[in-house]
Formats: sequence, structure tokens, C-alpha cells
Amino acid sequence: MVLKVFFPSCCSSADSGILVGHWLPQQSSAVVLAVLHFPFIPVQVRKYLSEVQRATQVGVCVLGSWTNSKQEKEESLRQFLADLGTLFSHELWLQISKEGDSKFWSCSALQRRCSRPREEEVILVYYEQREVMLSQLHPPLRPAAPGRQGAAQACQLAAVFDTVARSKVLFMTDRYDEGPIRLTHWQSEGVEASIVVELLKQASGPACLLLTCLLSLVSWICRSRVLNLWPLCFVWSKLSACEQLGHRLQHLQLLSSSRKAQTQPQLMRKANIFVSLLLDVALGLLLMSWLYRKNRIGHLADTLIPVADHVAEELQELLQWLMGAPAGLKMNRALDQVLGRFFLYHIHLWISYIHLLSPFIEMILWYVALSACLGLTVALCILSDILALLTFHIYCFYVYGARLYRLKVCGLASLWRLFRGKKWNVLRQRVDSCSYDLDQLFIGTLLFTILLFLLPTTALYYLVFTLLRLLVVIVQGLLHLLVDLINSLPLYSLLLRLCRSYRLAAGVKFRVLEQQDGKPLRLLMQINPLSYGSVVQTYRLPTYSCYPKDSWASLCKKLFLGELIYPWKHKGEKQD
Repeated sequence: MVLKVFFPSCCSSADSGILVGHWLPQQSSAVVLAVLHFPFIPVQVRKYLSEVQRATQVGVCVLGSWTNSKQEKEESLRQFLADLGTLFSHELWLQISKEGDSKFWSCSALQRRCSRPREEEVILVYYEQREVMLSQLHPPLRPAAPGRQGAAQACQLAAVFDTVARSKVLFMTDRYDEGPIRLTHWQSEGVEASIVVELLKQASGPACLLLTCLLSLVSWICRSRVLNLWPLCFVWSKLSACEQLGHRLQHLQLLSSSRKAQTQPQLMRKANIFVSLLLDVALGLLLMSWLYRKNRIGHLADTLIPVADHVAEELQELLQWLMGAPAGLKMNRALDQVLGRFFLYHIHLWISYIHLLSPFIEMILWYVALSACLGLTVALCILSDILALLTFHIYCFYVYGARLYRLKVCGLASLWRLFRGKKWNVLRQRVDSCSYDLDQLFIGTLLFTILLFLLPTTALYYLVFTLLRLLVVIVQGLLHLLVDLINSLPLYSLLLRLCRSYRLAAGVKFRVLEQQDGKPLRLLMQINPLSYGSVVQTYRLPTYSCYPKDSWASLCKKLFLGELIYPWKHKGEKQD
């Protein structure tokens, strides 16, 4: 049997003493957590280790002896440490020694309870105790083919990481403590702490209490009956800015909750939400300060009306072109004139609507810029809503054209079934055979001919306004894509991966330090960090869907059949 001993590299220069750690008999491993130095009383050591066991639920015990002969061989000390095995009885007793500045170490494991004590073969593995303590070992996102050896190695690594992480109480003592126990570990020179962090912890309590009260008031106002009336609730459900505000309100309620995070994923989620909120508000304040400088809002309001007039003129020219002979195509003259004049009248109404709002546009833009203090995502959602209002005439053109085109396509499909002696069974949702008389076939032929010859004119208008609608949808989709990116990107996890990559561990790798006959194999365990793609995939924040997700095939089918694409903003469920 090969025994693997995980030894902390911070203890390689420690003075002689006894090894304190935890046995992993299922993996034939021993995890050394600290070196306990002289002078000590065995009774006090047992009492201290029992207290640590109750606090950490880890079977911490004395594993063996550690000898560091810096100047000369100390045979008496080495023999004394070896004899300590009779006081701290265990099946295996480790003896690790270092000779001065030599790179060669001796490590042996003795079977105490056998009739004839024998030595076990040992592999000495060094690990950075601080990194293993603070790291979180992640299972692979795409597990490989199941194998006993790979599963055993993963279980062993998880046990080592879990043992070090749960032994946090053992690392809270340093050399400045006046207790009877003196240990060497990664915090033996002083416990890591930050005055800023401690002050923030003290101030977070009252701040969270105040924020909870404010959020409760806002939630009560949002749930009031006045806002649940039909016109208001309908408008609130269609505005993306309200959806984003509700999404951020849930984030603030989660952050201000008095309940502590129980697991590492919950803690990482809270940290990611906090950093996302900070970045969102910071970018919003930068945008607000840029808009209020040099009267940029006034210049933007002055250019908005001429741009709207130019768009209206272009649409009028487009309709005049469609009312003629577009690209040399022969259209139905009467239907072409009716549709063209109908859409020209709508453009006239839209121009009047814009000029009616022109005195208030600067004030509207001023308040929109002020809303950027709530975050860049809120400002982008308001911009998307304003774009939807400004292009409402294009949406109306698209709906009119799509409904008319859909009516003719469905009529042609129904009449085509009539020619084949078929009909659509509404109750059973299928096509059944049916017999028609001569009058029905004659009327069906006339209607089919009329719809077929009117279809090119309708299809041309539908095609043009569908392209305009798709252009608006693409711009709104880009805005919502940026909003979803800010909402869902795990910024804290990415910063942690960039600055302290060992905190997000995907696995470990071993590097050979020493391999010589008669000496134990010495390895160095190094942490493999998660890739950036895995970090995003693991810690991506849930967000809401602005539009129903359709495949390209279903989207093309909807366009061909005349079904509406994104007629309104749909409130979707949160998606991971």
C-alpha cells in the first residue's frame, strides 16, 4: 500500500514538533494541517484537539513527528519524537525529517499495531495551505467517461480540500497567542484581516435594515390596487424599463436580506449581484454626467424633430414608389392606391403626433437622462421603449400588412383544399375528405382567382414593412442584449479568476520535485484554475427574457405565413 502524505509547504521551515492533521483511510492518505511545537503537555494537546474536532467536525489527531535539524543532527530529539508514538497511539505513525538545507527529506510510516512493525511506502505531496483553504473545487461541467480511477482521484482531492477548508478554527491561532499550544500553519505569523472589511461589516447591518424598509415600502406601492387597474397594469407589463426595475428590485431585496449565504454558490451569487449593481450604477452616472455637460440634451432634442421629419419623408417617397410600378412589377392598380393612401394617412398622423410632442421633448429627455442614476440598464430599457414609441407607425404598418397577407394566405390554403375535395376539421384538428357541389366549386374558383391575383400587391407591401419592422427589432434586440449582458455577467467571479485564480479551482496538477532511489517521491500540488468560459457558465446570473426565443426555422416559417413576430414585449420567465 502506498501512503500519500499531503504536507503544507508553509511548514517546511518550521521547528521540530509533532504533526497535527487528519487521516483519510479510504484514500490511503494523510493531510498534515499544522506542526505543534515544544513545550507542550500531552493532556492539553488532547484537550485542544478534541475542542477542534467538536468545532470543525473533522477528526483532527496527531499523525506523527517532524524533525528539522538546521545545524547538526539531533539524535536525542529525533528519538524523543519517535517515542511520542506511544503517547498518541495510532495505527500509522509518520516520521518526517529534514537535514539542514538539504533538498533530500526522509519520510517513513510505521505500522504500530502489527506484531512486527513495518514501514509503508510514502509519497510526499506539498500543497499551498492558504490556496487550498480559500479555494473552491468545482466539478467538471462536462464529466468524462465514467472510470473507477478518475472517480477515486476526484473523491480524494475533494476530501483533501474539504478537510483543509473545514479546519478553519485550527488556523485562527498565531504565535502572538499566549495559550499553551504553539502551532505553525499558514496564518501562524498573524491572522489575515482588514480594517476596511471589518468597518464595512459593522456598517452593513444598519444600512441593510434601512434598505429593507425602503424596499418594503416600494414593494407595497407596486402591489397596491391603484397600479393593478387594467390600463396601468397593461402598460407596466409592456414597458421594458418596468421589467428592469422589478429585476433590480429583486436583486436589492436579496442583498439586503438578513439571511446569510449557506453555501459557496449562494455567496458567489450575492457578490456577483453586488458588483453588477455597482458597475451598472457607475456606468449610469457616467452617462448622466456626459449628457448634462455642454447642453447635450438640448442639442439632442433639437436634432430629434428634423430626424423624425426626414424619416417621414423617406417613408412617403417609399410609398409613392410602391404606388407606381416598383422595380417594373405589375401591381393591382386599385388595391395599390387604396393601400398607399391608407399608409400615407398614417404617416401624416404620425408627423402631427411628433410635432405635438416637440415642445416637451427636451423635458422628456432631461428626465430620461436623470433616470440613468438608477443604472445604465434602466436608461437602455427606457431608450428601447422610446424607440418603440417613435416607430409605432412602422409597427402599425407591419401589423396591417401582416394581417392582410395572412388572410389571403389562409384563404388560398382553404380554397386549395376545396379543389382537392378536402376540408379542415376544427374539432379533430385534421384534414378530412369532403364532397362539394358545383356551385361551391364555382364560387371557390372565383375567390381563389381573385385572391391569387391580389396576393403579389399585398405581399410586396408586407415584405417592405416587414423589413422595416425587422430593422427596429434588431436595434431593440441589441439594446436588450447589452442589458442582459450587464445583468447576467458574473463580474465578481471574473475578477476573482483574474486576480486570485486559485480561488476557483477546476482541479490540480502535480510536479515532480525529487525522485531518487531510497528516498520518498516528492510532488508539488498546484491548482488548475477554471477557464473564463467555465466561470461564466457556472456563475452566470439568471435574467429575464425580453422576447420569445424562436429558432431560425420557426422565424422564417412565421415570416412566410404572415404570423406576427414580437408584436408586443412578452414577459418571460427567468432563465439561467
